[in-house]
Amino acid sequence: MLRVGLTGGIGSGKSTVAALFEVLGIPVSYADREAKQVMNEDPVLREAIIRHFGAVAYEGGTLNRPYLASEVFTSPEKLELLNSLVHPATISAGQKWVEQQAIKGYPYVVREAALIFESRSALYLDFVIGVHAPSALRIDRAMQRDNSTREEVIRRMKNQIDEDIKMKLCDAVIENDEQQAIIPQVLALHEKLKKLALPAS
Repeated sequence: MLRVGLTGGIGSGKSTVAALFEVLGIPVSYADREAKQVMNEDPVLREAIIRHFGAVAYEGGTLNRPYLASEVFTSPEKLELLNSLVHPATISAGQKWVEQQAIKGYPYVVREAALIFESRSALYLDFVIGVHAPSALRIDRAMQRDNSTREEVIRRMKNQIDEDIKMKLCDAVIENDEQQAIIPQVLALHEKLKKLALPAS
């Protein structure tokens, strides 16, 4: 079973592409959801976050995402610290998920994550798909989706590696620029990945 990564910058449309793979019957895991789960449920990780960011990080006993976001998105050092705590636990949870899918006979599974290269998750994947869109379009999408200001979106984009570099690191790229239809691109990759998953004859 192939382990496929799906990545792209903020507003690129990763979730839309991931949903198409799910429609095709392919299991998809979402790094943001996994990270939120382990941050709430892993006692060792909770303790480390409280130690570094204070008890307010778990206001009411659950993760205080707005507070943490306000702390890390204005401080590259704090963001790097939080990532160093969360990424190993999230990668471990993702690997367990892949193992659970492996016994079900799927040709491949998809792990959706914005920071596949930044977190070194790519080391545990066989194939990485990038979702690309022009930066102006990505900013507009993120502003509408998150009700954010342009400055907030740009600040978050600066915390990710350059989009052109990220796409060059990928094994395949889906263009989501509202000029090219994404469904045919996903279908073509689906067929390619199924063939790659076949045992060598």
